[in-house]
Formats: sequence, structure tokens, C-alpha cells
Amino acid sequence: MLRVRNRLLPLLGAASPLPSPIHIHLRVCRLLSTSTSTATVPAPFSLENYLVAACGFAPAQARLVSKKAFNELSRESKRSSEEHSCRRLISASNPDAILALLSGAGLSRADIAAVVFADPLILRASVSKIAPRLVALRDRVGLSTPQIARFLLVGSRALRRCDVVPKVEFFLSFLGSFDRVLAVAKANLGIFNANLEKVIKPNIDLFRQRGVRNVPKICLHRPRTLSFNLERVKEFLLRAEELGVPAASPLFMQAVGVVTSFPPEKVAAKLDFFKRTLGCSESEVSNAVSKMPQILALSEATLLRKIEFLVNEGAIEPQYIMQRPILLAFSLEKRLVPRYRVIKVLQGKGLLNSNMSLSSLASLAEETFKSKFVDCHKDCVPGLADAYAAACASIVPSTV
Repeated sequence: MLRVRNRLLPLLGAASPLPSPIHIHLRVCRLLSTSTSTATVPAPFSLENYLVAACGFAPAQARLVSKKAFNELSRESKRSSEEHSCRRLISASNPDAILALLSGAGLSRADIAAVVFADPLILRASVSKIAPRLVALRDRVGLSTPQIARFLLVGSRALRRCDVVPKVEFFLSFLGSFDRVLAVAKANLGIFNANLEKVIKPNIDLFRQRGVRNVPKICLHRPRTLSFNLERVKEFLLRAEELGVPAASPLFMQAVGVVTSFPPEKVAAKLDFFKRTLGCSESEVSNAVSKMPQILALSEATLLRKIEFLVNEGAIEPQYIMQRPILLAFSLEKRLVPRYRVIKVLQGKGLLNSNMSLSSLASLAEETFKSKFVDCHKDCVPGLADAYAAACASIVPSTV
């Protein structure tokens, strides 16, 4: 929310004399009206000017937001309610009512500006629809004013399109906190458009029936799965289990992520890539995937770079990599290469057993590795800590 506010400099200035895209779009709406009056038509409403005068936007920001609103109007032009919602932006009447409504709900001027910046089309929303929804978020769901402001930054589109109150109420109970509800909304706002009783709850029940232990955690990381139809979710769960990961395993979330992101043919191609590149058998690859499903989500180019480094520089056998696939999940630039350089420096100075391998050190937690292999040698190897930090930042360090 602060990032959005920081972009909204409360500067008042003269509006641009050039017509904004919304200005043009609304003029077309007026020309299409059924009025036959020949009286002088007052100057068309300019959203750009309104944003400056009513919301405190700088002219450049107002132009940006009005363009954003026009683009969204264009995407929504096929909706049956488009004509009515367009009319709600041909004057300041509806925008004024929306701003008054948000102010009455306790939002500050800065909060309101941030919401309008995030979703300018809220200014054309139906006051009669969103007013009771805002009241319900406060009185029924129990959200505080700051929480309502934070929710609107993410979910105002859902709020004006449907009654989100039952879903917010459900997800608060299901996920356990408002921050988690916001995280799900940010990852997949469409979840608030899905039917709670016919789609979301049956999908959650299906996860539980299949033996998934931490359903909320999977939904936090893969909220899209809750909005798919039931048959599609059944297919995903079956494919995840076919990767050799039991539904009760903590790794099942990774498997679900893979199968929801890639079609079967892509997964099959990645399995074949491992067999060809590492010269491993199908059972060895399957065993590796069951231990670390997320390696299937890495690109072949990324995998190839890691494999070449581990084999050529780290002197690790391909079969060993398949036995410990977590090596492929580590960052090449931020973990594998920097730790390899530390090992070589310490071995070169006789401070580390020459049999100590990269594979045995790569899995250590960052603080543990630094404490045991960097910090404790800072006196006898000056510059080691700086060299390690530079390597982690992908900067080629000077010789230590």
C-alpha cells in the first residue's frame, strides 16, 4: 500500500488542455445517447481534470490513470452493463458519490487516492451495490478501516463486480488471517468471482478426501486451483500423485504447482531431458522427481547450466545429482558458485579437508555456512568475507 501511496504525490496543478482517452470515450457515449435536444451541450466531463481537482493527483498521474481507465473500459466493452456504467462517468455526480462513500467508510484522502489509482473504474461503480458491501465488510466480517483500505487496493474490482463479503468471511476462517486473504487475492483475484458453494468448497473437500494434510498452505501457494472446476482439479491431483509424491507429503504442494503450470507433454519432455542429459534411467529420474518435484518447473537452459557446473566444476557424478536433486533447486549464482569459490580458497590454503565436497556444503543454511566456513576464517584469510559477499551478488571478486 505504501508503494502505491508513494506514487501519488499530492500536488495540485493545472490540468492538461489535451483531451484524455476517457474524455474521448465518454464523448462517444454522449453522441450515442437517445437525446435529440439541440441546446448547447456543456463541456464534456473530463476524468483527467476530475482526478486532479477531486483526488489531488498531479496532471501526469491523472493522465496515466485516465488512460488506464480507458484501457479497462475497452476490455469490458462487451459487458451488457457497459452502457449504464459509461453513463455513470459522464459527469462528476457518480464519482463524487463514490468518493463520499469511501470517505464515509473512514478512508483518508490518501487512502482514497491510492484506491482510485489502483482501480480508477471504481468511480463508475454502482453506489447502491458497493455501499452495503462496504458496510458488511466492517459490521459482518469485522474488518477495521485500515484493513478495508488495504483490501480495496487489491480487491476493489471484485467488490464492484460481485458480493465478495461471503468469500472474504470464508477465507478469513479458512486461512486464519487477513494478511493471508490478501495474499490469495493478490495471487488470484479471480477466486472472488468463483462460486463459493459450487466451486471453492467442493475443491477444498476434494483435497481433503485425497489425503492432503495442509490444504490452506496449498491454497496459499496455488490459489488458482480453488477456482478450477472439480473435474479439472481431480485431473491435477491424479497427475501430481503420478509424479510419485503422496498427497500427504509436504512436497505435494510442489507437485501440484508443476502439474497446474505445465501440460502433460511438457512434463514428459522434461523427464526425458533429465534422462538424456544425465544418462540416468527412468527409475532414477522418477525417484529424483518424487524427492524434489520443483526441478520440473526449471527451464532446460537453467538446468543445463547447473548440471554443467556441478559435473565439470564440482566434480559431482550425474547419478549423485539425481540422488540429491535439491542441488538443482539451489541458485547457481547465489549459492553454488559462491560456496564453491570459498571451498577452493580454503582448500588451497590447507584450511579445509580436501575431501569436503560442494554437495555436502550446498545444503547448509546460509547462516550456518557463513559461520563455519567464512566468519571463522576471516583473520587467517583476509578478504574472504568480502569475496564471498561479492560472489553472492554475482560480482567477480578479486583474488583472495
